[in-house]
Amino acid sequence: MKIRKKIDRILANLLVGIMGIMVLNVLWQVCSRFILGSPSSFTDELARYLMIWIGILGAAYVAGQQLHVAIDVFPKRLSGSARKKLKQLVALLIILFCLSAMVIGGSRLVYITHVLDQKSPALQVPLSLVYLVIPFSGLLIIYYKVSDLLNKDAL
Repeated sequence: MKIRKKIDRILANLLVGIMGIMVLNVLWQVCSRFILGSPSSFTDELARYLMIWIGILGAAYVAGQQLHVAIDVFPKRLSGSARKKLKQLVALLIILFCLSAMVIGGSRLVYITHVLDQKSPALQVPLSLVYLVIPFSGLLIIYYKVSDLLNKDAL
């Protein structure tokens, strides 16, 4: 569990850092537009990509903290081992989804955008770097859910 706590801390600090950069970026965008009268050309695009990273990495962090949105009407009606088995099933379904959609599908997206050498219009950043967060977050969520399954007290 020491590794999980380190990952949690690194991920939390990374999210705080990205959010700080985004705040400064948007602040500069507002200042350049309304005070200087000449809007910056890259700030809109940078804010969009930082928001993607915050959203997807944030989802991984929240999954690790078990704070994700859930409809818990059915589990509340179950008790003991039935509730635990349902939580295990849900964790397995999350692992399957993350593996198929985020890791495999996201890796294909990263590969295709890399092969096509697609770049963002204003920043000229390879879009494969922007999309790399998808398989990375998928792997993090899978790690968290496997860790939860192995830790009997987590579910």
